[in-house]
Amino acid sequence: MQRLRAAVIGAGYLGRFHAQKYAALPDVDLCAVVDLIEERALEVAAPSQAQALTDYRRILDVVDVASVVVPPESHYAVAKDCLAAGVHVLVEKPMTRTLAEADELIALARRQGLVLQVGHLERFNPALLALRGILHQPMFIESHRIASFQPRGAGVSVVMDLMIHDIDIILNIVASEVAAIRPMGLSVLTAEVDIANARLEFADGCVANVTASRVSHSPLRKIRIFQRDCYLSIDYLEHKVTIARRERDRASETGAMRIVTEEKNIERADALLLELQGFVHAVINKTPPVVSGEDGRRALAVALAITGAIEHRLPRPNACAGATEAV
Repeated sequence: MQRLRAAVIGAGYLGRFHAQKYAALPDVDLCAVVDLIEERALEVAAPSQAQALTDYRRILDVVDVASVVVPPESHYAVAKDCLAAGVHVLVEKPMTRTLAEADELIALARRQGLVLQVGHLERFNPALLALRGILHQPMFIESHRIASFQPRGAGVSVVMDLMIHDIDIILNIVASEVAAIRPMGLSVLTAEVDIANARLEFADGCVANVTASRVSHSPLRKIRIFQRDCYLSIDYLEHKVTIARRERDRASETGAMRIVTEEKNIERADALLLELQGFVHAVINKTPPVVSGEDGRRALAVALAITGAIEHRLPRPNACAGATEAV
């Protein structure tokens, strides 16, 4: 089988990891690393002896797949050029700035017969994968994704930077349409929304309470899921899954119910490597990707609705220039 020729477009913090993973895949040759800063492209390309370039358009006729890891405002333009040239695309989240742009990429990929995958990395988290077959008909979901301030993510709201991960997960496990969104949030250190909460109400009655912050002292990444038959908890940082089930106490003369709790420590795995393996598998086998363009669009639609409502209802204060410490 012919090996896939890959390019990484955008050699920043995340792009260098994409390059490392492609170089480790047996079915892939990392051919090019592209970045507007030539020195950065050279540094990331050097370990795999890939070509280093500053213009991605120069390699579109010689690669089969590309990771688009440029700043979010450029996702649409770069991904569109790649798809138009016949290149399969993995575009980082959020996939585009607008729903119209997302629709255009989805339609273009469909016309070209190409894989368009969106980089919602948490779908490949081993802790979440451990609950496959157990998750069904959740009634209430509560998620927290809380982190300290990192300047590299400050160009977009915390909804697009962090919360969108949990939005995608929740939309994937709730088999119903969002009926109402009740958001709130505020700016603290940047000109964008830094703390946000949203209550998502689904047509089937499920409710999800989603919180994200990037200005907190202590990190927290946890999701709790309540179903009719059990309670499920995932601690992404501790790599731990908790499952609590209701069962009849056989030792009880009255047949009383009791709660039985099971804790599982999840073996650590490389979620990005799994994501890229899934992308390559979809390209080689001509199968739908785990996170499709349509999935990315659904998460984007909810994230845009949350961000838009917060910005409309709550005027933001001036950003604290040069602030680097969490509050």
